[in-house]
Amino acid sequence: MIELDTLGNWYRTHYCGQLRESHIGQEVTLMGWVQRRRDHGGVIFIDLRDRTGIAQIVFNPEIDIDTHRKAHTLRSEWVLAIKGKVRPRPEGMENPKLPTGYIEVMVNELKIFNSSFPPPFLIEDSIEVAEATRFCYRYLDLRRPKLLKNLIKRHLSSQIIRQYFSDHGFVEIETPFLAKSTPEGARDFLVPSRLNPGKFYALPQSPQLFKQLLMIAGLDRYFQIVHCLRDEDLRADRQPEFTQIDLEMSFVKEEDIMAISEGLMKNLCKKVFGIEVSTPFPCFTYEEAIGFYGTDKPDIRFDLKLKDVTKIFSNSNVEVFSEAIKRGGLVKAINAKGAALSRKEIDDLTEFVREFGAKGLAWIKVKGTDWHSPIAKLLSSGERDALAKTLDLKDGELVFFVADIPEIVHLSLGNLRLELAKKLGLVPQNQFCFCWVKHFPMFEYDTAEGRWDTAHHPFTMPIEEEMKYLPEEPEKVHSHSYDIVLNGVEIGGGSIRIHRRNIQEMIFDIIQIGKEEAQEKFGFLLEALTYGAPPHGGIALGFDRLLMLLCGCSSIRDVIPFPKTQKATCLTTDAPSRVETQQLKELSIKLDLK
Repeated sequence: MIELDTLGNWYRTHYCGQLRESHIGQEVTLMGWVQRRRDHGGVIFIDLRDRTGIAQIVFNPEIDIDTHRKAHTLRSEWVLAIKGKVRPRPEGMENPKLPTGYIEVMVNELKIFNSSFPPPFLIEDSIEVAEATRFCYRYLDLRRPKLLKNLIKRHLSSQIIRQYFSDHGFVEIETPFLAKSTPEGARDFLVPSRLNPGKFYALPQSPQLFKQLLMIAGLDRYFQIVHCLRDEDLRADRQPEFTQIDLEMSFVKEEDIMAISEGLMKNLCKKVFGIEVSTPFPCFTYEEAIGFYGTDKPDIRFDLKLKDVTKIFSNSNVEVFSEAIKRGGLVKAINAKGAALSRKEIDDLTEFVREFGAKGLAWIKVKGTDWHSPIAKLLSSGERDALAKTLDLKDGELVFFVADIPEIVHLSLGNLRLELAKKLGLVPQNQFCFCWVKHFPMFEYDTAEGRWDTAHHPFTMPIEEEMKYLPEEPEKVHSHSYDIVLNGVEIGGGSIRIHRRNIQEMIFDIIQIGKEEAQEKFGFLLEALTYGAPPHGGIALGFDRLLMLLCGCSSIRDVIPFPKTQKATCLTTDAPSRVETQQLKELSIKLDLK
């Protein structure tokens, strides 16, 4: 048995990763975990790790034989403290890859606080470990340098965010976690009330209604870094509980919300991540984003825009094009500039777009004055000239076409655009491009339910000039809504809110929320709107998703301390779990499990 030590009157003087050549000659006290141990014929080298990095410590029997003998017992992940003197590493033994690689600490005293079982995986970034194992031992996983750095950057980001909003006149206000269940798009997590049997709270999907009430209360500028919860299916960038940067402002237009958000992104990127971004961000209407990029989440780090060539083929001999146009469809093209793809690769891309509903993928290869394609012989000289001008065709270029209804054309070519960019190496690394997409359709038709629903949430203000189409032609109405996109990923969305009761009731009526249901679910908001509600708007930015992108991760799980799995379970604590029958009785709940 190893005799373990107590902390006693020892105090850490430095963190391991802080030591530099300027500390040479100083007596230091370090505390941390054993990363690795090397025995070089009597002299023992230990890499001692804490959250700041690694310091090499050396046990030499000539300095203290008892300490050296004790060091022989040390193994991976043991917890210890040492006292010693900093010295330069011997010539030729330096490690320029480490900030501490030019110094080491000669140990004269050692305390062992705890031993450790051999960990289920090495505490190193380069090791591939099954996600289930990582999550089961998350407290070990978090010792890895990359995840530690992510959490520290998360901390620094929250400090920058709070300071930025404070400097711009915002007030941080916490909103309730036990709230009323209201339809907001996803399922609510419900919490039974012991004091009110048969009634339930809902955990908030967002502070939407509370922040609107704060504007009605006259707070004018509110923000919050807030935890939100939604009971929905999961994927790499979605969790049942997540954090968003929430803000709301009174007496503003959408441009004001965009400007304050851009300032935050610029500040955060520069101060925490050392990334320079220029403002204002490019801004597209919903129709422009779909038209140019085939998606409302455009990745603008590369070009490859979609070009509408419908008019060119309106009376074409290429039947697949002309027939699609007669049915009200579109023909669009992508000029894959510089692409030298084989016929097999083109066939593979044809199968790729079929996954998104396209019936096929037409193409043309330009070789000098010759056009190689199954459809080349069907093209008139006028069509050739118009295509060459519209698509800026040059020798060696390759063009792809899809003809179908607009939804399939945009979905298939939008995804083909991304696939081509990856295949052709067009996506620049370590580049961060923000943009806005605004004025989404106000409504979308739910064919399953046979009714209209709001595309965002029902508190979004319609564009004033289009309100004349309510309620007879809701498909023509757009909203004062806006999404912020980073590298093809939506990181936030917001809108100017409805601040008049009659407009809010009209929207409820269109989406078939009757007066009684509206009063039951939103009566408090409708009443508040009658007491002098100011024009107001806001945005919610996905904190986890933003950090994922800026930290260079592929999943938000790598920037969340204790994430859930795709089945919404916590493997570290084994949640959710069963509860005692007595607890259910106290809540007047009886389970009906099949």
